[in-house]
Amino acid sequence: MQIAAAEGPRPGLAAALPERARGAAGSWRAAGPGECAPLPPAGPAMDLAYVCEWEKKPKSNHCPSIPLVCAWSCRNLIAFTTDLKNEEEKDLTHMVHIIDTEHPWDVYSVNSGHAEVITCLEWDQSGSRLLSADADGHIKCWSMTDHLANSWENTVGSMVEGDPVVALSWLHNGVKLALHVEKSGASNFGEKFSRVKFSPSLTLFGGKPMEGWIAVTISGLVTVSLLKPNGQVLTSTESLCRLRCRVALADVAFTGGGNIVVATSDGSSTSPVQFYKVCVSVVNEKCKIDTEILPSLFMRCTTDPARKDKYPAITHLKFLARDMSEQVLLCASNQNSSIVECWSLRKEGLPVNNIFQQISPVVGDKPPMILKWRILSATNDLDRVSAVALPKLPISLTNTDLKVANDTKFFPGLGLALAFHDGSVHIVHRLSLQMMAVFYGSSSQRPVDEQTIKRQRTAGPLVHFKAMQLSWTSLALAGVDNHGKLSMLRISPSMGHVLDMNMSLRHLLFLLEYCMVTGYDWWDILLHVQPNMVQNLVEKLHEEYMRQNAALQQVLSTRIVAMKASLCKLSSSTIARVCDYHAKLFLIAISCTLKSLLRPHFLNTPDKSPGDRLTEICSKITDIDIDKVMINLKTEEFVLEMTTLQSLQQLIQWVGDFVLYLLASLPNQGSPVRPGHSFLRDGAALGMFRELMVVIRIWGLLKPSCLPVYTATSDTQDSMSLLFRLLTKLWLCCREENHITEPDDTLIDECCLLPSQLLIPNIDWLPINDGIISKLQNKQLVRLQFGKAPGLVGHTLSSQFDAFVRAPGQPKIDHLRRLHLGAYPTEECKSCTRCGCVTMLKSPNKVTAVKQWEQRWIKNCLCGGLWRRMPLSYS
Repeated sequence: MQIAAAEGPRPGLAAALPERARGAAGSWRAAGPGECAPLPPAGPAMDLAYVCEWEKKPKSNHCPSIPLVCAWSCRNLIAFTTDLKNEEEKDLTHMVHIIDTEHPWDVYSVNSGHAEVITCLEWDQSGSRLLSADADGHIKCWSMTDHLANSWENTVGSMVEGDPVVALSWLHNGVKLALHVEKSGASNFGEKFSRVKFSPSLTLFGGKPMEGWIAVTISGLVTVSLLKPNGQVLTSTESLCRLRCRVALADVAFTGGGNIVVATSDGSSTSPVQFYKVCVSVVNEKCKIDTEILPSLFMRCTTDPARKDKYPAITHLKFLARDMSEQVLLCASNQNSSIVECWSLRKEGLPVNNIFQQISPVVGDKPPMILKWRILSATNDLDRVSAVALPKLPISLTNTDLKVANDTKFFPGLGLALAFHDGSVHIVHRLSLQMMAVFYGSSSQRPVDEQTIKRQRTAGPLVHFKAMQLSWTSLALAGVDNHGKLSMLRISPSMGHVLDMNMSLRHLLFLLEYCMVTGYDWWDILLHVQPNMVQNLVEKLHEEYMRQNAALQQVLSTRIVAMKASLCKLSSSTIARVCDYHAKLFLIAISCTLKSLLRPHFLNTPDKSPGDRLTEICSKITDIDIDKVMINLKTEEFVLEMTTLQSLQQLIQWVGDFVLYLLASLPNQGSPVRPGHSFLRDGAALGMFRELMVVIRIWGLLKPSCLPVYTATSDTQDSMSLLFRLLTKLWLCCREENHITEPDDTLIDECCLLPSQLLIPNIDWLPINDGIISKLQNKQLVRLQFGKAPGLVGHTLSSQFDAFVRAPGQPKIDHLRRLHLGAYPTEECKSCTRCGCVTMLKSPNKVTAVKQWEQRWIKNCLCGGLWRRMPLSYS
């Protein structure tokens, strides 16, 4: 295959450009013909959700780094840099700050230990590790300590002494999911999100991807560091090409075949943008790097006679996506303005003269192929670009897909963000560069004439973003300005335009499903959910979930419950169901843990596990007598050690208490604001409770002290049998989802008598979360300060839960171990960043069964949220 350089300038390009519109951001032009003009906006496409700034001190202050960098993980953690001045203001400490978007004031600041300014920050694919690189060639890998989002440590690293790092990336793990926006209405998740065949950058024995990172230095070196399974780092460094030259800008992308593509520029627009293929392998326990030069290109603005010397410097060089090495975005600038171009690498046929065709005819009538860079689109003159943020959604687009269907035309994942020195931010289509949305900051009011533009440019430095990142669903944008302040912007799902068929809701539902499938955090989607949308989204989400096959439903069973819980927090009509969803998560976890402890009595058992047989028998035998159900089971499969049974008593007690609470609340079932209401119609959940009651009954025969403790009015009353009988009657009313019947009067009367027979326990519901999301629904800007919790009134809906929230000074509880911690806990605790669940940081248990229970949430909360360390005496 032959290789050719980029195509030459097209004649008459300057004449093809429309007259520049007067305005701070100029005007936009797509390369393809037949371009549709944007629809008139129906509302703000972007608005500020909150800003968070540093406390101003007279002698010690955070100042933005030069350059300033930030990164946004798939778990909605944001990392950014500042320089901390000391009192003498002679030395600078290079800081890395990590925040959770739900608690931006709770910043974790760490002295990076970098001697020079930090030039790159990169999250890994799981969002649990962070790379930082500096202008001295040092690269550090940061990992969570004890899986805490506000506790980090530097574990390993690498270095190229004295050679500044200009580009950095983790190696690709081979996982790529394509989003098909045009199929967002399909019923099968497999049609909406398809797994793309993509090879990892490097594989271990058995095809497992090898972890590591790749970096490019200013002198033209490429260095690869591999993390071996034993914890050691294997590093190798090679030159990108034989003739080394200065690299001012670089970026890294990956190909489906497992290769790496590096784009470089020396910073001058008159020099070519070079591309290299990098192949990494391990030979004799050593890392080997092979490089190959690829076709290069010259920016169109330098080959256009009208702009030949207008933009002397290339200021931004970015691949459109990490796994899209065929498309690159370039920005050239002068002191006042910029121009942006989008290029695509294509495989084209090389025409052969007729004379040579007659001498040597081409086999199959196929001409020889070459790789050639073609320009897709370019903008007119713009204000000077200060930062670029690229979308992370893996939307499948072809090189010629410049026209998009009306229903997906303004889908947020199609756009990239450009920040300008006048403080404005524009979202443009990632291929056509067509305007999709615009945000004008406080210092960037739209100019009306050329004199206004000149006055703004000479008035001094304006507040503008020096670094910014789009969230993983492109519905939010985080920017750090030249004063070190962090701003969070909402990006409308419909880009502020009116679309048919309630397209905003459809986009939100599509992205919620994407997060459900990938396991990414969906906080940025909640930014756009209004109270009147919650019920609709929850119902639609459940409908889409029920359309999937049984295997996929089982995989996503806890994730959809957590998603429903976070949605229901946003509406007063559904907030009571939040407690139910968290209780259901707890129930599912307990059911899986207790069933996993059952062991078959013989090795040559049938395919079904004891837990599966328990479910099958309990669903078939509808007897209301617990002992008659129990005799159909092989009780030898339930035999456990006495210490194991006793260690599970707290979980068993929760099951017993919750069943009693539910049955006692049945007469008040007409009140949907009462926690536990949805369980009364949930046949699947009641069936799980029924199975657990049978298991607990059998274990109680082995060790009576593990049974739930009830305070009964009669010593001769069998509380377990009574509750099982009432629970079975209620379960029979709703065991079939499509044929739910009302409980009869006899059952309701018996439940009315429960408070006179048993003491009804108080259920410890999860606390109302202290996050920011509920304070952003009124679309009012919230101003915050790093290190200081906001002095805002709590959730306006929390008054409904006054009866269920512990007052200050009352005993606290470990929500996962069901242990009482006392009014003022002495043990270190951690809380979930999403649901507010609190648990002890260190395990007090040594029993294997309890450790198995704790391992279910050691990395994440049951709802999927990350943990954060809490103060020792939390309130």
